[in-house]
Amino acid sequence: MPALILGGVALAITAWGWAPDKLGLGRSRIGLRLLGGLALAVVLLLPAAVRVSAIPILPPALAVAAIAVSVGEEIAFRGALFAALEEAGGAPLAVVGSTALWTAAHALSHPPAFLVAVAAAGLLLGLWRLWCRDLVAPIIGHVIADLAL
Repeated sequence: MPALILGGVALAITAWGWAPDKLGLGRSRIGLRLLGGLALAVVLLLPAAVRVSAIPILPPALAVAAIAVSVGEEIAFRGALFAALEEAGGAPLAVVGSTALWTAAHALSHPPAFLVAVAAAGLLLGLWRLWCRDLVAPIIGHVIADLAL
């Protein structure tokens, strides 16, 4: 578990030097951004709705690690990487590039059949990041989904 928490922190450090607004972490419209996070979580949890068992798969002891990794991934992939790709090549590169790299990173820890769902979630979160200029909602949605799935 400590290695996962350290990994989440390491991912978050990739945003070092970026202004919060560039990362989608500004303070404006915080209520709407929190609500957006809950809405994203509902969409991300749709696959769990068809699961036979309503019992979460994630053991409670891993909750802190799941939160650290989820926050770190969002800051790294849809924060710093997204901002850098958008600066370098525009919005399409930022959305496609951050989604592709996020999916590739998950290929190390997820079965191949699950990668389509990972890519779809990454695309949804990337499009939210683009259209709403927000990272708060993707962080909330990702954390809730990881805790529940």
